[in-house]
Amino acid sequence: MAAHPDGAHPDDAHPDDAHADGAHADGAHPDDQAPYRRDGTRAGPGDGDGYAGPATLTACETQFAVEVELRGHFQPIDGRYHWYGRIAAHPGLSSAVGSARTAGVLTTAEGSAPCELSDPDPWGRIRVTGTSTPPFATELTAGPRGPAAAGWLPAGAAQEAPGAGTPAALPGHVRVAIIGAGFGGLGAGIRLRESGHTDFVILERAGSVGGTWRDNSYPGCACDVPSHLYSFSFAPNPDWPHSFSRQREIWDYLEAVTDRRRLRGHIRFGAEVLSARWDTSACQWHLQTSRGDLRADVLISAAGPLSEPALPDIPGLDGFPGEVFHSARWNHDCDLAGKRVAVVGTVASAIQITPETQPEVSRLVLFQRTPAWVLPRRDRRITAPEKWLYRHLPPAQRLARLGIYLSREATVGAFVKRPQILRGAQRMALRHLERSVADPALRAKLTPDYVMGCKRILLSNDYYRALARPNVEVVTGGLAKVDGYTLIAQDGTAHDVDVIIFATGFHATDMPIAQRVHGVAGATLAQTWGDDMRALRGTTIPGFPNLCLVIGPNTGLGHNSMVHIIESQLTYILDYLRTLDRAGVAALDARPAAQDRWCAGIERRMGSTVWATGGCVSWYLNAAGRNPTLWPGSTLRFRRATRRVDPSEYDTIPARETDVMGAHP
Repeated sequence: MAAHPDGAHPDDAHPDDAHADGAHADGAHPDDQAPYRRDGTRAGPGDGDGYAGPATLTACETQFAVEVELRGHFQPIDGRYHWYGRIAAHPGLSSAVGSARTAGVLTTAEGSAPCELSDPDPWGRIRVTGTSTPPFATELTAGPRGPAAAGWLPAGAAQEAPGAGTPAALPGHVRVAIIGAGFGGLGAGIRLRESGHTDFVILERAGSVGGTWRDNSYPGCACDVPSHLYSFSFAPNPDWPHSFSRQREIWDYLEAVTDRRRLRGHIRFGAEVLSARWDTSACQWHLQTSRGDLRADVLISAAGPLSEPALPDIPGLDGFPGEVFHSARWNHDCDLAGKRVAVVGTVASAIQITPETQPEVSRLVLFQRTPAWVLPRRDRRITAPEKWLYRHLPPAQRLARLGIYLSREATVGAFVKRPQILRGAQRMALRHLERSVADPALRAKLTPDYVMGCKRILLSNDYYRALARPNVEVVTGGLAKVDGYTLIAQDGTAHDVDVIIFATGFHATDMPIAQRVHGVAGATLAQTWGDDMRALRGTTIPGFPNLCLVIGPNTGLGHNSMVHIIESQLTYILDYLRTLDRAGVAALDARPAAQDRWCAGIERRMGSTVWATGGCVSWYLNAAGRNPTLWPGSTLRFRRATRRVDPSEYDTIPARETDVMGAHP
């Protein structure tokens, strides 16, 4: 069983369940104690804090009709919902489970979720636990999008097979398995269907599609790439409400694309990939997921670089008695009104959160290590006549998209060859700061001392104005330690707060999924990389045959839309599949020399970029100071480089004899 994120089992830690494994304090049998709401009344089917009633458990390749009592809680630190409870005594289930921990899928009237079962207690009941996807509605998931809004509620039962009572089972074998149902995973599914490939599955750990646009639901969350460009070229949206889309609008777009392109039948929700191992004898990937095992000839990882929040190691944080959460795991159950709030970090999410929360809190303390360059956000509502035109004359929208693309692409030289070109934009940003902040001392705190573009350029019309309000304090130097409710800054100043919000970005340079992928030699991708991610054309890695990454090393952009890069990689991956078929081989394995040449070329071009010469330390860089995240060139250059597979860059692994004879599934 995978370790619990907190290092403890949920049943061992929950304050309301101290007597779960023994006699109740008042002498009552534990089965007499059902889950309770926060107001002290008994919970039942449909209640926000738990579920009590009938359910179907799928385990040990058998379905069991059971009675369950469940409850759960959201853990802001790891951003997951932890649920747990008991399955009433069931002779057939007890004998099937035995004394070993067993994986299963629990389905109630409100949803379905992967779970783990432990051996029966003295009353014959079986403990059931799960993380991230409770099979019941919760108070935290109530909202404008309904119970599935937070991503951990498994709308998957309905989404995988509309009208079905249980989620579709995992296939035993597929030609292609895709990890993640964000832009990369959905795009891969669409392109596969367009090219006639239907033997694929998309494995999504949450309960809905959307990736980072599902997970990041913090106040003010929006995209800093224009809407017409931040969408698939093969799936335009004529109804964008704003020129810069909000989080909900992008999430809705991805949901709609999933339906229009008939992808739901290929998606398995609540299917977190626990490990992926290359089976040398079978020339296949063996995947273990939270919903069972399967095999795949080709594995596409589209988990994305913005999927796992990065939390700093702050001494004393564990003892903070107030609410703590990361911006990507926003706790909507936490009311900030009238509270003292600390925002730690000045990444893009902090720029958007601060203006939204400042008016309602009594005090806001922003811990800033390095100020960001902030330009005005040229946002507006897209008019009804424009939408009508785009719907009835699609070339008009394609032309608008092309214009935006070219205007952005024209700036690439400033980022990769001549950073001095950005001086004009720097002057614009400084004027924006001067107009928004009258206090010269505060302006000095907010003025960067590095070249624009070295860190991500941010867009906001109200961030500076919010920082100038009397209930806001900007603390330079960052957060050093926590002592109770008191936060100690690196400059020694102390600040008492009730809530800490971390806006500290993601694990972008170490790719957490790499810890779960094992190659030919048995080592994980993380072990192979060490602290230095590398990949041939940002997509394939020596020693990991038939593994393709979407948004892999050195594919990020500082000037244009990542969707363009994703589409380029998908073209490469489709040609990868065609190359396998043309050559009649089981697998392709990138040659180390080919990867070395590719990475050496990137390193040569990286030397003149603003990320290398701009005088800053950014999240683009790894511990060694190398930039494994960004592409030092134009999107057109990357598209040319990924137009087709060069067979000379790969070693081939022959098909097994049974495959050659036509026994391949």
